Amino acid sequence: MFPHSRRTRAAALTALASVIGLTAACSSSSGESNDDGVMAGEITVLTWRTDLLEDGTLDGYKAAFEKKYPDVTVEFEGITDYEGEVRTRMNTDDYGDVLGIPGTITPEQLPDFFEPLGTTEELAQTYRFINDKSFDGNGYGIAVVGNAQGLVYNKAVWEAAGITELPTTPEEFIADLAAIADSTDAVPLYTNYAASWPVTQWDGHRGSITCDEEFNRELPQDDAPWSEGKDLYVIDSVLWDAAEGGFIEDDPTTTDWEASKGMLGTGEIATMALGSWAIGQMQEAAEDPADIGYMPFPNQVGGTFCSSIGGDYNQAINIHSDHKEEARAWIDWFNSESGYAESQGGLSPLLEGDMPTTLADFAALGDDLVYLEQLPAEPGKETLVTDIDNTAEIGLQKEIYRKALIDAARGQTDETKDEFFADLNTRWAEARASVVS
Repeated sequence: MFPHSRRTRAAALTALASVIGLTAACSSSSGESNDDGVMAGEITVLTWRTDLLEDGTLDGYKAAFEKKYPDVTVEFEGITDYEGEVRTRMNTDDYGDVLGIPGTITPEQLPDFFEPLGTTEELAQTYRFINDKSFDGNGYGIAVVGNAQGLVYNKAVWEAAGITELPTTPEEFIADLAAIADSTDAVPLYTNYAASWPVTQWDGHRGSITCDEEFNRELPQDDAPWSEGKDLYVIDSVLWDAAEGGFIEDDPTTTDWEASKGMLGTGEIATMALGSWAIGQMQEAAEDPADIGYMPFPNQVGGTFCSSIGGDYNQAINIHSDHKEEARAWIDWFNSESGYAESQGGLSPLLEGDMPTTLADFAALGDDLVYLEQLPAEPGKETLVTDIDNTAEIGLQKEIYRKALIDAARGQTDETKDEFFADLNTRWAEARASVVS
């Protein structure tokens, strides 16, 4: 899965249901069928998409759904600190009828909080990314949209620096950042450090470096994943080398996520590492949408780029809900009829969904780019990566260690890159020894 973010996606005006993919607070009305056997009642959908609530987009989804199911009422509850507040509310039964599964929920916890939506085999006949939130053969969530992983950039800035071809190696990428620093006034690589969640986006490239669909299966067997040539080493080396070279913000602690979208569009920023969900937002904020490009991670296997793909937030049903039938109707309608994924410029969760126009740059690469989806963990091993990561207190999908990496690389500590990675390897190996028997 990919790290979740508390971002506000500006492309929301047409995306009625990003929020929808997120949740419903428990309602007081009955979810039982009426006398005619028709579903009736009220469901509350919790959402991180507060922007869609404010601009009225969600009202459009509500109206369309209620037109099809006139005896069901949908109420949205917007939550700004979605991850934090929803996780806290899950200590009670009151966390909605439909909700987006918080990223901190581990696979073995899914049956405790959510209603199974079907076996993974059944769901895989209709949906993509169903392995993101599955456990013991059952699926507990369905992604509202899928994302490809890459870097969003300002084409005009890169061209002004004399760069005419996509970098195919980390070394070429760092050299390109240096050229941008020398030839333009743009920040070559903007980390969005202060917002925290953007630095977790780097983790989405796991597996794409070696183009290995079994990377997450193999990671629990590796005692030194931050060794030269391996995925985590390459990913974090690019971030380290950019920070050490002075190619990021002068003061990362003062970054501004909302402002950064316009800054990329005007050429004040050259590049940001973000999932494909961000392309539409950046185009909308740009003076010329055509300036916004999307490139794969600067690494190739046999002359081919690989872009990891996976689901965004997964809609799920509160196991304590009294409105499970209505909640499931909402999820099915949202994924098959709302048009949300298309409006957000994301990958459809449906197997038969079309590729979004926002990924035109990737499409132009043709056979030179492969979309890579990780295979599910083997039965009984679904929690191994999370268990090792938690025991090691690293936080692959959290911001702490990569913010520490940025600080060390820009000279805020005395650690070298080799020392920083050696420490990660030691902690990982020790945790693995205690978790894997």
